Amino acid sequence: MLPKGLLKEYSQLLTLLVRGLDIFAIMVAGLSAYFYKFADLNVSISYIAALSLAAILMLIVFSGFHIYESARTLGFWRYLSQLLQATFILFMLLAGLAFLTKTGDHFSRSWFVTWGCFTVILLLIFRGSIMLMLRLMRSKGLNERRIVIVGAGQLGQQLVQTVQHALWTGFRIVAIFAEHPVSPSSIHGIPIMTMPDSINDYLTLSEESIDEIWLALPLNAEARIKTILHDLRHETITTRLVLDIFGMDLGLLNPSITQLAGFPVINVRSTPMVGANRIIKALEDRLLAILILILTSPIFLIIAILIKWSSPGPVFYKQKRVSWNGKEFSMLKFRTMPIDAEAKTGPVWAKEGESRATFIGRFLRKTSLDELPQFINVLLGDMSIVGPRPERMVFVNQFKDQIPHYMQKHLVKAGITGWAQINGWRGNTSLEKRIEYDLYYIENWSLPLDLKIIFLTFFRGFINKNAY
Repeated sequence: MLPKGLLKEYSQLLTLLVRGLDIFAIMVAGLSAYFYKFADLNVSISYIAALSLAAILMLIVFSGFHIYESARTLGFWRYLSQLLQATFILFMLLAGLAFLTKTGDHFSRSWFVTWGCFTVILLLIFRGSIMLMLRLMRSKGLNERRIVIVGAGQLGQQLVQTVQHALWTGFRIVAIFAEHPVSPSSIHGIPIMTMPDSINDYLTLSEESIDEIWLALPLNAEARIKTILHDLRHETITTRLVLDIFGMDLGLLNPSITQLAGFPVINVRSTPMVGANRIIKALEDRLLAILILILTSPIFLIIAILIKWSSPGPVFYKQKRVSWNGKEFSMLKFRTMPIDAEAKTGPVWAKEGESRATFIGRFLRKTSLDELPQFINVLLGDMSIVGPRPERMVFVNQFKDQIPHYMQKHLVKAGITGWAQINGWRGNTSLEKRIEYDLYYIENWSLPLDLKIIFLTFFRGFINKNAY
């Protein structure tokens, strides 16, 4: 019989196993589709190269969708749904790369479609089997950790709620200890008990075999924490201290704990655009920007002619804006105003009743067509398709002291569209709400969220009552 908690101790090995199975699935699916199509396994070099590229992209895309992390936090069917979405995006990327590199003619289209179908089937079989096996083991008490939480305050309650929403992860809370009697007497059906005089006696006499103790006490309870740890000095039980960083007004954004030169460090705020995420975001931006620029090239030509006809001056308007890490770049727009429009007024915030724009300019602003040249900025790496809207430095300097956490929006690249824009916070609206939505986007960034925002932009982002 496997010892309890075995898979928990070797979770990294399990993750490597799952990734290996993913690569095995997509390779076997491709070879099976080849045999199904050509009745031959003498696979050409081009097909082998396509399978190898797909395996590499799979690891990147699946990491972007948090496939290797969310298995412990999502329900069974939601997880499989997320797996299907990631697989669909993977094959759309492969199709896009074949189109952009003009190599699509080297491959059979029916083989490609069959390959995608076979991959989905194998992934569902492999992942479904692994998840069901883990659930079965945990229902039998294998790979299960029985937890006692010390602390029934807000931190303890949040901890219980989080664990109870992901019961199949293998953590099972047995009891919650409180320093004083509290009401209610339970949280999510787990009893709240008065802190025993001796935790050692509780561990010895408990009918449950306790695996871990989690200390969920406030930071100012240092003396109490030391006392508890002193009482446990002769025990071999795993003891964890849950830091109450959420109870402090630190402006947390993507908080995490890491090690720096051997010291435990709390990342109070950090960008999500690191590692594989940065690669995924760059691929998403460049591929979509190229596709959109190709599709809209006739519109570019028509707008350029209309602008030159409506007023003298260049077609494009360059303006310094602030993006990632507070750095300035030259943002491109179709020119919507006469070239001397700001000579007398200086930089001003666009508002309803804007009179400086030309007739064509007002139409371009109202339909957001003046933003199209920003896809060139995306291609150059200055902007992203999705992200917080960039502002001019004069307004950044004005708002950074007025709006809490304003500068945190610059932890990612500025975008053409964003979570705030599709939710109506565009133009002359509440800056506080706009920053709130921008920070939500940064903290919850994922490739599916980007694709959702891009999709909703077609319905909510182009024509907006606050676009002046």
